[in-house]
Amino acid sequence: MVNFTVEEIRELMDKAANVRNMSVIAHVDHGKSTLTDSLVQRAGIISAAKAGEARFTDTRADEQERGVTIKSTAISLYAQLKEEEDLKEIPFKVEKNDFLINLIDSPGHVDFSSEVTAALRVTDGALVVVDTIEGVCVQTETVLRQALGERIKPVVIINKVDRALLELQLEKEDLFQNFSRVIESVNVVISTYFDKSLGDVQVYPDKGTVAFGSGLHGWAFTIRQFAARYAKKFGVDKNKMMSRLWGDQWFNPKTKKWTTTAPDGVERSFNSFVLDPIYKIFNAVMNVKKDEVLKLVNALDIKLTNDEKDLEGKAQLKVVMRKFLPAADALLEMMILHLPSPAQAQKYRMETLYEGPHDDEAAIGIRDCDPKGPLMLYVSKMVPTSDKGRFYAFGRVFSGTVRSGLKVRIQGPHYTPGKKDDLFIKAVQRTILMMGRFIEPIEDVPAGNICGLVGIDQFLLKSGTLTTSETAHNLKVMKFSVSPVVERSVEVKNANDLPKLVEGLKRLSKSDPCVLTYINPSGDHIVAGAGELHLEICLKDLEEDHACVPLKFSDPVVQYRESVGGISSITALSKSPNKHNRLYVTAQPLEEEVSKAIEEGKIGPRDDFKARARILADEHGWDVTDARKIWCFGPDTSGPNLFVDQTKAVQYLNEIKDSVVSGFSWATREGPVAEEPLRSTRFNLLDVTLHADAIHRGAGQIMPTCRRVLYASMLLAKPAILEPVYLVEIQVPEQAMGGIYGVLTRRRGHVFEEAQRPGTPLYNIKAYLPVNESFGFVADLRQGTGGQAFPQSVFDHWQILPGDPTDKATKSGQVVEAMRIKKGLKPDVPDYTNYYDKL
Repeated sequence: MVNFTVEEIRELMDKAANVRNMSVIAHVDHGKSTLTDSLVQRAGIISAAKAGEARFTDTRADEQERGVTIKSTAISLYAQLKEEEDLKEIPFKVEKNDFLINLIDSPGHVDFSSEVTAALRVTDGALVVVDTIEGVCVQTETVLRQALGERIKPVVIINKVDRALLELQLEKEDLFQNFSRVIESVNVVISTYFDKSLGDVQVYPDKGTVAFGSGLHGWAFTIRQFAARYAKKFGVDKNKMMSRLWGDQWFNPKTKKWTTTAPDGVERSFNSFVLDPIYKIFNAVMNVKKDEVLKLVNALDIKLTNDEKDLEGKAQLKVVMRKFLPAADALLEMMILHLPSPAQAQKYRMETLYEGPHDDEAAIGIRDCDPKGPLMLYVSKMVPTSDKGRFYAFGRVFSGTVRSGLKVRIQGPHYTPGKKDDLFIKAVQRTILMMGRFIEPIEDVPAGNICGLVGIDQFLLKSGTLTTSETAHNLKVMKFSVSPVVERSVEVKNANDLPKLVEGLKRLSKSDPCVLTYINPSGDHIVAGAGELHLEICLKDLEEDHACVPLKFSDPVVQYRESVGGISSITALSKSPNKHNRLYVTAQPLEEEVSKAIEEGKIGPRDDFKARARILADEHGWDVTDARKIWCFGPDTSGPNLFVDQTKAVQYLNEIKDSVVSGFSWATREGPVAEEPLRSTRFNLLDVTLHADAIHRGAGQIMPTCRRVLYASMLLAKPAILEPVYLVEIQVPEQAMGGIYGVLTRRRGHVFEEAQRPGTPLYNIKAYLPVNESFGFVADLRQGTGGQAFPQSVFDHWQILPGDPTDKATKSGQVVEAMRIKKGLKPDVPDYTNYYDKL
């Protein structure tokens, strides 16, 4: 029976101190959706028997079939702390023991990382789930890094403890050491991305920020819970007891004293006080010792019905453990006591969220989480509705209150204050509450809460800002940790269905934060995704839900980038068509650290040029004069290619700057070798000769000249093709390792790290694998290792494809030729180096 109403939830929304917005993040298959079920069950939405198997937040049919979460799903739950006096331990004032938990269950598969980013943006805390046996994996690290970048506070649950007891049958001390290692790995990641304004957010079991449990069996505990039980029993202080139950602490039964060195024959306190009762229950139930089970159940005050007493094995174990240590209690205690409320979190998150000045009315409204301030609402993603082709805009109110019928300014990601581009002024049709697979209508939603909006989807593509203030800037656009590098072209089987395909592609690009749809120069409709699985799901959605017509798909194709491998051998010169203007340019590679800093937004076109020059000079060894004279970034004014002015005393230079910048962005969007975008290239403008009369140096003369001189300087500087590379993390038992090396070698991959997981027979192998070679890799690997290897691939970096791209005998030359033919170009790369001198 659902134990709350929408009215109660609406009432709680006004008490910002009693709201917790949090997302569940982890590596794939570490048990996020299964754990979320315990909380959904506590709220009375599903039955206790189904919790752990229903996966209530996996709302799509294919999520249930595959057992993989694909879309992040939000649900609002009403919760209470078990003990009233626990309220005193919350670090800020809370009036009632009623809490509203806005929970978002996010996917763990790396191909759907963009869904995690969208979930993190609208939450303040994160529950990080880590598998006891597999430990911290590559995706755990990625999502933790994203969370800390968004200034989100983590708490941790170590899941699948039942496997350590039943399958690995670890001794107590080994299990303790296993837990310590996992917690240490998490803390290493957290301390690597330390943020001063967030403070130290490392997790410690003795402070109650780590839980241990099993999502599938629906039980979990924190050390705080055990400390409270023993504090009551022995009449000691609970906080003292907590510090005694973790780490190097032993209780000597003879002297009745605590020591930090181990007395003979005594177990450490965590093993004897915390693990001992759990081991006893497991032992009695799994070995079918009925009398012992009843004795333990009575001693621990667990009430079983007659039917439950007759159960055996895992079925009984599940019932007993769930009644002894309900998972929802441990999770709610961690969330409510240790995660910040919106009012707390927005104080320090405002700086990273808001693009405008930090003292205008919108920034102050966000900082104070003020429901009476100007409306500031960030839409992080679109959720498809049951009504074909329509979407709910899903987002978070950071300031003000949003209500049905309110007139708002809808600002897309390209909106700049004072201009009319990407701006609509419309009314919100309805506000709704997201409840997993259902929705509930709600009158209005105040600051600090998460909601859905109807009627906004026609004006926003994927994300944007809604505000009532005319001077408000945008909330920052989300940065994704994955980029769409794998693409396929789509055709209709029946030519009459083309309009439906075009409409379907529009809807597809709205429904997924990371998918990219466009028409290439040869007229094909292209869908680009983060990886093979992501693309497969997108195309399935396109065919079945968005376009609803039969489609044909090409084989997957990889996006490449163009770059240079050295400095121009001679200065490239280009004359304008009227022969009156000349540009002299050289090209050279841009350092990888600088390219990464630009892509991560640490260095950008909007930064103060002196501050930017200081960073480039101090951290990357640039000449300060050069660093101050960066004209532009490209492509799209923000990419990792730079145009640097190195000229001395040239007349009329500023008058041609705009034309040169346009030529530069044109050239960086499609390079000379295969018309692919450029990356990591720096162009230096050495000298310019200009005609005295302005009419002879207009954009028509300068733009094509600039583009051509940039192409020529690239061809004179060892042109190169960059291919994307995956970092593959493979978990595999020792006997199946040989098969991995064979599969990787055939696909141009190489292993750079291999380590055994202490206490388990598993090995962790890390390797680099070019994306182009990754199609069918998973099937190939399973075949090569008898299904024992579990790979996870995440886009890691770009690397130069060996060989000269202008020579068809090399690997990169063949790739270039194939790309040029596919785009309908001549197979040979044109020679730009002496184009106008021949005239």
